[in-house]
Amino acid sequence: MPKELEKNKDINKIIFKKGELIKEVEDLCGENLFGCYQCGTCSAGCPYVEDMDLTPDEVIRYIILDRKEVLNSKTIWLCSACFTCAERCPRDINITKIMEALRQIILRKKIDKTKVENITKKEKETIPQIAFVSLFRKNIG
Repeated sequence: MPKELEKNKDINKIIFKKGELIKEVEDLCGENLFGCYQCGTCSAGCPYVEDMDLTPDEVIRYIILDRKEVLNSKTIWLCSACFTCAERCPRDINITKIMEALRQIILRKKIDKTKVENITKKEKETIPQIAFVSLFRKNIG
């Protein structure tokens, strides 16, 4: 049974012709997504997998299946680019590049709901520093 992902009306306005999602992701990241044989090693090593709505291998599967709702996944924003998945992948697929490509697709459409000034003190103390770096990179774009 497919997972129900949060719906974002702005992301739902992004239109891809059949097969364009994987082409765009591969063009942006330079990785061969069809090389993934869904072993799950990337997900098993991910330090944030418990908080993700899709595991990293599921993200790849959604892209291959041309399911643009992957762009609604919070997983692509939770990825901290720690490269654990890329280091462990037996097919040498750099999944962090795939996550960045998905973020770029969204940001290039000017879809951004982040308000840096609204980050609470508690969040500032608990969110990993790399997440802030990604956030600031994203906002200056």
